[in-house]
Amino acid sequence: MTSRKGLNAVADSLISRAGEDNDFRERLLAKPKATIEEELGVKLAEGHQIHVHEETCSATHVVLPPRATLSQSERKEAQTGAASLAFLKKTLYDPAPPLRPPTPERPRAGRSGATSATLARSARKSIRRGLAFLESTLDENGAWHCIRFNVADPNIPRHFERPPFISALCVLALESCHEARARAMCDATRAHLANTIEYPGLWRYYRHLPQDLDSTTLCSQVLGTHPWILLGRNIPALLANRDERGRFLTWVLAEDEPEVVSPFRIEADPVVNANVIAYLGACPETEDAQRWLEALITEGKVEGSSKWYPDTVAIYHATARAMVRARPALARLRPILADRILALRDENGEFGNILQTAQAVSALDGASSLQRIDVKHQVERFLSSQREDGSWPEFPAFGDQTLKWGAVGQIGHGSEAVTSAFCVEALERLVGVLTA
Repeated sequence: MTSRKGLNAVADSLISRAGEDNDFRERLLAKPKATIEEELGVKLAEGHQIHVHEETCSATHVVLPPRATLSQSERKEAQTGAASLAFLKKTLYDPAPPLRPPTPERPRAGRSGATSATLARSARKSIRRGLAFLESTLDENGAWHCIRFNVADPNIPRHFERPPFISALCVLALESCHEARARAMCDATRAHLANTIEYPGLWRYYRHLPQDLDSTTLCSQVLGTHPWILLGRNIPALLANRDERGRFLTWVLAEDEPEVVSPFRIEADPVVNANVIAYLGACPETEDAQRWLEALITEGKVEGSSKWYPDTVAIYHATARAMVRARPALARLRPILADRILALRDENGEFGNILQTAQAVSALDGASSLQRIDVKHQVERFLSSQREDGSWPEFPAFGDQTLKWGAVGQIGHGSEAVTSAFCVEALERLVGVLTA
């Protein structure tokens, strides 16, 4: 849960305490990591050393940032033109298999009078089957995969990709699950994300793209005990990446970053802003972004407001997550958000495909309105659409589907693993209602 009274509150509190308490100061100098863990009640990332230096009137310390993870030749290769396309291929893996169509949904028992306890037990078994499938899809480093495909031309080959963004997105979905297998996967993925971090706590989707706030804020939420994140080292870069209206921009465009992001792609995206709010919390620096997001939803202007998340429910899901993680941010939006999500239902009371349904269910839970839907019916929907191998079908989760790049630029991203992570999250929310 994020709630920052000051964006550098942790570092400031340590310095302030050391200035007032000589015993604490000596312990912080002698055993910095253990002292910080004891003081803050956290377990810092394994394998990361912390050094505390004491300046004096006659000694000044200059701290150099870490060396870049990419060599100068690699960074040059990623800059522009055909070289960047070649560089992109280094981020893609074996060709992905063709899309498996959803299996016909099995008959549902909910309408015949299954008890809440019976459905809760069935849902728990479904969650465990889903986790077993998800565990089989993680690579040896704990990275999650997604599939990159062309929305306009199915003949363009599909490829696996493993950007940090995907791993963070799926771990955030699994954090609501307390099964031992889920916790183990999340721990493995946190170690992977720690290995992909760039100083001072930023991430990028592909190596040939600039760092971005979407990847950075999702990874930061997952990796909150990494010292760079805990001490707010990346916060100045995030705050510097706002437009004149106080909205957070997607790309972090530094002078030495790749130059492959065209000017028309420099935009404020509602999901990106929701993710920034979720990370930075309820603080003066996010108030403008909060007001903008609230206005979009309240005034019914969400449709078409995001280039990267074509489904309106994905915007609502990210907003609800921010609402929960950054309390009291966006609190006044809670009843309006719930109404907007419920309005997405069709004449049969369905929210769309199973991925859209999963995001709608979790978002309603975040808006404290899950009791306003037929919980038993939704549990049955997830149970009936799960495959024998424990997975749920692949659907597009996000992607740039504008026409400004032409047909070749209409890229979608999704996978059975991504859908399944969201379905596990939704089932956990529903089980919570059934067993309350």
